[in-house]
Amino acid sequence: MSNTSITRREFLRTLALGAGAVTVVPLLQACAAPTAPATVAPTAAVSAPAVVSPTVLRPSASFKLGSILPYTKVYAALGDSITNAMTLYFESVNFTAGGRKIEWVKEDEENDAQISLRKLTKLVEQDKIDLFTGIVSTAVLYAVRDPLHEAKMPTVISNGGGNLLTRKGTKGTAVGRYSPYIFRASFSSYQISNPLGEWIAKNVSKKVAICASNYGFGTESAADFKATFTAAGGTIAGNDILPPLGTTDFSAFLPQIQATNAEAVYSFFSGSDALNYVKQFDQFGLKKNMKIVGAGFLTESDVLPGQAASALDAYTSLHWSTELDNPENKAFMEAYAKKFPGKDVDVFAVQGYDAARVIVEALNKVQGDTSNKDKFLEAIRGVSFKSPRGNFAFDPKTQNVVNQIYFRQVKQSGSKFVNAIIGKTDQPILDPENM
Repeated sequence: MSNTSITRREFLRTLALGAGAVTVVPLLQACAAPTAPATVAPTAAVSAPAVVSPTVLRPSASFKLGSILPYTKVYAALGDSITNAMTLYFESVNFTAGGRKIEWVKEDEENDAQISLRKLTKLVEQDKIDLFTGIVSTAVLYAVRDPLHEAKMPTVISNGGGNLLTRKGTKGTAVGRYSPYIFRASFSSYQISNPLGEWIAKNVSKKVAICASNYGFGTESAADFKATFTAAGGTIAGNDILPPLGTTDFSAFLPQIQATNAEAVYSFFSGSDALNYVKQFDQFGLKKNMKIVGAGFLTESDVLPGQAASALDAYTSLHWSTELDNPENKAFMEAYAKKFPGKDVDVFAVQGYDAARVIVEALNKVQGDTSNKDKFLEAIRGVSFKSPRGNFAFDPKTQNVVNQIYFRQVKQSGSKFVNAIIGKTDQPILDPENM
């Protein structure tokens, strides 16, 4: 891996300069961070594009971290959870790593790839960040990949799970997007939905319909589920049903699910989409004869309190649960509840917490000296620790986190509903290196 700079023109191929608002948080002073980040307001656009140069890692008095996360629209709650948990971890180390204070520049993803590209330009060129983190939407993830790679920007993704990001080679029209500068501390769609297909065929039903949010990650997750479900003898009932991302009224799609006469429906939704879908699925009467199964975001803690009994008995797979019994998870949940009273801890918070720890541990390894990019990237690659989700480590071949996957069922525990763990994969799941 070389430190050779790219030309400015090469970087500008993939980015158009825009101006976004910014919240600069000198974390050393954040003694009482708010439970939700400030809404980012737009600023006036500049009259002419600036030339964007590749990032140069440099020792300085502070380490500047840039993030793009959603604080508005369908995934706003996810962005809040990730931000809150990152703040919690940075506070636990006094906002210092490797002898350098951490300064945090935040931008709103807005579930919009073009807006996020403009904001990334600003973070790299104007704010001169040392490391980039964040991203929830897979569409945004794929959009920012090339600019990050060409800028040689050390990156720790805290959510976006599109399979292509950490893979190499090609398969049909799909092209792997692996970059030596990009690490993912969250998951891939393969890790979550691929193991679920076989498990559902063996334990729940062999006749399943598909209903998934119609964007990259939704359709990708459905494909991962179908691959192992059909290989295990399962049958897909009817055609895939694909509501648009951000659907609030599912009344046009629920009769289509009913018409499949399936025994269960694999459902991929997250955020407010998941909340509305599960409640309306129950209200339409489908729960009487059809089970809900899906990737764990469907009933995750950010939406489960609102879904309540409508989610009861749903089967999901994920790399974490509130019911996971280990010391790190208990300590994390207690600290989060104390810092953010009234906020339900969820998997997105776990990912934010782990992403922050990756950054801190890597900086500590190089004693704050990020002037040698190769050594800094190697430090990130070698980070491992005990996480609330279990053992945390990157697969060095892909730089995607290795995840133990848990099979869960929504059950009632006192006055609350929880994702009870009813099984797990035989071993932690690595995302495939090649397409």
